[in-house]
Amino acid sequence: MIFRNVLGSLVALVGAAAAVYSPFRNWYDGRHGSEYRIQDLFNGITATKPDAGGSILIPFAFAALLTLIGILLRSRMLVTLAGLITIGFTVLWMVRVGIAAHTLAISSNGRGLGLGVGDALIGGVLMLLGAGLMRGRRAHAVAPRTEPEPGPGGATAYEPASPYEPAPPYAPAPPYGAAGPAPGYEPDATPPAVARPYEPGDEHDTLSFSSADLPAELTAPEEPGERGEPGGGATRARPPGE
Repeated sequence: MIFRNVLGSLVALVGAAAAVYSPFRNWYDGRHGSEYRIQDLFNGITATKPDAGGSILIPFAFAALLTLIGILLRSRMLVTLAGLITIGFTVLWMVRVGIAAHTLAISSNGRGLGLGVGDALIGGVLMLLGAGLMRGRRAHAVAPRTEPEPGPGGATAYEPASPYEPAPPYAPAPPYGAAGPAPGYEPDATPPAVARPYEPGDEHDTLSFSSADLPAELTAPEEPGERGEPGGGATRARPPGE
């Protein structure tokens, strides 16, 4: 590929040099190509000589510039365009000269077409040949996109996440050594009991009971002398049923 680019560039450069040099040689009846005006290619050939910037040399110089840019950019299109411009202006000039002189021939006595026309045509052909030899820029291969295979029920086995799907909220990790909640654990929704502050009048809300709530053994009357009262004997336990 590099060899073809180098070879094509050299051929195109030779063609551009031949095209730029051709207007300084004989084109017809001893008249150089630089002595023809650009307007004459569209309005008819005249004997008027061109100004400094109106010579037929301008399109050939432009074609040479396109060739240089095409070689630097490795653009086959620009080099091809330069060759077409060179050949197109040369053929247009030949048509205008044939109409003006009613003949278009090559003679041995210096009359007719000169060597400058041949240089211009050869230069344009070399530009086209150089563009054909150049390989241009190497296109980067793009891997084909593979579609996921459909799974059971028509669903795809893998569906890539959408780039526009928002990320899930960040959940901080528990501290080191702390065990997380067991699977299936649901926290109790009942709020914890809160102690009520003390208010005046709460002393009447205390629990009270009477002797009627006590068992009979604890409420039976005591006889004199049972608990060491004066006149009584030793204290004895009352058996049940007395």
